[in-house]
Amino acid sequence: MKAVDKLLNKNYQKKFICVGLDTDIEKIPSCMKSSENPVIDFNKKIIESTIEDTAAYKINFAFYEKDGVDGTKSLRKTLSFIPSDILIIADAKRGDIGNTSKMYARSVFEYFKFDAVTLNPLMGKDSIEPFLEYEDKLSFILALTSNKSADDFQKLKLESGIFLYQHIIKKINEWNLHANCGVVFGATNITELRENIISFYSLPVLLPGVGAQGGSLEDVVSLFKAAGKKIFLINVSRALLYKSGKEDFADKASEELQSLNKKIRAILS
Repeated sequence: MKAVDKLLNKNYQKKFICVGLDTDIEKIPSCMKSSENPVIDFNKKIIESTIEDTAAYKINFAFYEKDGVDGTKSLRKTLSFIPSDILIIADAKRGDIGNTSKMYARSVFEYFKFDAVTLNPLMGKDSIEPFLEYEDKLSFILALTSNKSADDFQKLKLESGIFLYQHIIKKINEWNLHANCGVVFGATNITELRENIISFYSLPVLLPGVGAQGGSLEDVVSLFKAAGKKIFLINVSRALLYKSGKEDFADKASEELQSLNKKIRAILS
């Protein structure tokens, strides 16, 4: 099944929350830290409790790469818990000169077998193209991110009168020849989202920043409803993973996910 079809199937079921598995050993409940493999066991319980209600899972490579070979093993084992019909995103923010990007693409899509990846486009088209050659995968390309320092570059105004992030969105649409591009747009930028949502056209949108970073789920979903756009993912990580610091952490994560879905459906109805 193509990555975009996995996303469309879940969105059709009115599932729009992407569970971010940015698992931090320092933040998981103390009851899990005595486990032989705390990260793996924590992820397994989170996945089992959210699997019926999530639209996708996003795995941030940094939280696993820091542990070297053991981290790679944890990442691969975590992937094995996720059914094949659920979209899995590699939050790796890759983007390098062509031949290097080709190797990164092989790593993400062939070795780890992710459905999708996040990419940094600042080195231009040839840094993105090797990923787009995998026509059945999805590439979510950074346009405007949710961090405070996004203004340093992404909101610079160009000679054409538009901002850099707007130029990036324009380029993503041009690169979308195989309908396998998506855009990353931080949910904390609600004014910019309102002003630019029409420019996404048919691009799937990944929205980080809801929850711990302060983005409003209600505002984001209302904008998508008003624009008549239905292909999007709202990433939630810490607000789900660490909803409880006790043994009921998986149940609390499930309850929070169901609550978020309920809010979304109420807005979209």
